[in-house]
Parts: sequence; structure tokens; C-alpha cells
Amino acid sequence: MLPAATRDVLAAHLAHAERSREPIAPLTAGYPEIDVVDAYEIQLINIRRRIADGARVVGHKVGLSSSAMQQMMGVNEPDYGHLLDEMQVYEDTPVKVANYLYPRVEVEVGFILAADLPGAGCTEEDVLGATAAFAPAIELIDTRITDWKIALCDTIADNASSAGFVLGAARVAPADIDITGIDAVLSRNGEVVAKGRSDAVLGNPVTAVAWLARKVESFGVRLKAGDIVLPGSCTRAIDVRAGDNFVAEFAGLGSVRLAFE
Repeated sequence: MLPAATRDVLAAHLAHAERSREPIAPLTAGYPEIDVVDAYEIQLINIRRRIADGARVVGHKVGLSSSAMQQMMGVNEPDYGHLLDEMQVYEDTPVKVANYLYPRVEVEVGFILAADLPGAGCTEEDVLGATAAFAPAIELIDTRITDWKIALCDTIADNASSAGFVLGAARVAPADIDITGIDAVLSRNGEVVAKGRSDAVLGNPVTAVAWLARKVESFGVRLKAGDIVLPGSCTRAIDVRAGDNFVAEFAGLGSVRLAFE
């Protein structure tokens, strides 16, 4: 466990790295005693700072939601981060690669909530009942840690390596699609670079959202009506280059595009 003053310093280092686009060494290298609680508190320090500066929380994301990623990180549960309004990007506006350090994209089935979710007792049935629609999504991830050399506490402190997100136009009600059987294909400049299926996310993306609702309550956070929730990627993450044009296509759920310059 780190002293509060040390958490403040590390949060400031991460915030400066994001603003300056100058990466820093892993927090876990300089502070091997850092634990998961420290890391989430560091994340929240920076989220509160950004809210104080005018940003607004519009949702949340789940990371490490595949068994392969959990095994790689040596953990047995996902992690999470916040989505802010200033992180949203759009299909019709190219994103500047220079605004990021090591950008990558992931393919996700987004959830749009119509009602607040309970906290500690949240079930999959609660999630489905509160979900207005699923939407095709691409998450833009990044790290403020040099060369993606991250351990679990590094990514948690760094807002679960979140940087941006875009939603496609389609909206499909939960009753109208099998959320566990959505095939997804990601193309870059017309070439298929990744394929996956929605059940790569904990066997069911709804499971990830229910876990998230239970988890965040312990940090004083709740999932609310209107929130966007990204439950985890259907595919591996793909590195981004200037000039790349990505299209993610979801069976029964439409598509979403994201271009970079």
C-alpha cells in the first residue's frame, strides 16, 4: 500500500505523460509495493481532476476480459476504467495519431443503459433489463507507459489503458440478438486484420457488465442510465498507423468506422 502523497505524485506523472505525450517508466518498476487498491485510487485521482476541469463521465470500460489476457497478466478477474465525453471520437472525423503515444484499436459490443444498475448484487438479468440497446463500437486504447511494458497495476492506474471510443449508428435491443453469438471482423484499409466473437468476453459480455457494476460500487462508483459500457474486446488489439482506415463489422449489429491521420 502506498502513502496518499505517493499516489498523488504518480497520478500527476501519468497525467503529464498523457498531456505531453512523453511516456514514463512502469509504476510497478519504481514502486513494487503498489497494489490494486493503490492503482484504482490513482486512476480516480486523475478522473476527478479531469471532471474538475470540465470533463463528464459518460460510461465505463472493462479490460482484461478474455482468459488469455488474464493469464498473461496473472490475474483472475478483469479491470475497469472510465469513459469521458472528451474521449469520444467520431466516424466522420479522422483522429490524429500524434495525439497518442502507442495507439491501438479493439472491437467491442457496446451497451447503452436505460436504467441505473444495482451495485454489489448486480446480476446478468439486471444488466439485460437495464440495457436499452447494443451498439457496434471500437475502443481506442493507449498507454502512457513506455512501449506497453505494463503490469496489472500500471494499466489500472492508467485508466485501464483507455484513450477513446466510437459508436456506430446501429442500435439493437437485447431481445433481438444473441449477445453471445455476434461474429466480428475488423478490417484495416480493406484487409481483414482480426476476427472474433462476442463470447470471447468472459463467455458473455453481459457477465462482464454485471461484474463491473459490482466492482465499481466498492470505489463509490455506479453505472447509471445513459451510460455507455464497453465490456471488452472480441478480438486482439491492433496497432494504429497514420493513414489507417478501420471498419469493424458485427453480424446482426451493423458496423463502425474509424480513420486516423
